[in-house]
Amino acid sequence: MSQNIDGKVVVITGASSGLGESTARHLASLGAKVVLGARRTEKLERITQEIRDSGGQAEFLTTDVTVASDLKALVEKAIAAFGQVDVIINNAGLMAIAPMSETKTDEWDRMIDINIKGVLYGIAAALPIFERQGSGHFINISSVAGVKVFSPGGAVYSGTKFAVRAISEGLRHEVGGKIRTTTIEPGAVDSDLKHGSSHQESSDFVKDFYQIAIPADSVARAIAYAIEQPADIDINELVLRPTVQDF
Repeated sequence: MSQNIDGKVVVITGASSGLGESTARHLASLGAKVVLGARRTEKLERITQEIRDSGGQAEFLTTDVTVASDLKALVEKAIAAFGQVDVIINNAGLMAIAPMSETKTDEWDRMIDINIKGVLYGIAAALPIFERQGSGHFINISSVAGVKVFSPGGAVYSGTKFAVRAISEGLRHEVGGKIRTTTIEPGAVDSDLKHGSSHQESSDFVKDFYQIAIPADSVARAIAYAIEQPADIDINELVLRPTVQDF
């Protein structure tokens, strides 16, 4: 059903590495026109050029998902380049693992800003376009930690990912019919996410745990599966994890 991906315009946040980069490359290989957003401009330039060199269509814009106007500009970039937006993948995330007794309030704020507000700002940027078009697809990246609380250490991270699931379900209920909403909940996937902890003991645990991680393109294929379904099918949730992962 890749013909349901061919020609679609897909906006991706957190696209300079990991899940976002793999998804951009995979969807472009299936004929999607991808618009990449992230803070690391040099990486975006390289990935965009490599997609183009492989025959794909890609644009990018330096984007900080904690700034609502940046998300609006990213969506506007897609419209200016390709005339529409069919899918937005709210992927940018931060996983700062530490016991709550460490009271790392700056990291709590940062996770809330990126993991929750970043998704909301992406929704706010795309929703008016989707409503005007009468079609569209939100894909919001949560986590298995948004299905089961990851503790000790991940209480706040889990809280942000539970919020993504709740927001996505509410969005689906409000705008479903013509606009689709999918929540992707990955387990351990090889990406920069595992480097987000400043608490040394927690960081060491996470890096050890992530030895079981599956490749980022595993998530890219799951995202493609959701997009490629016929318009009358809405894949609401997908949980995927390494076969050996019990959490």
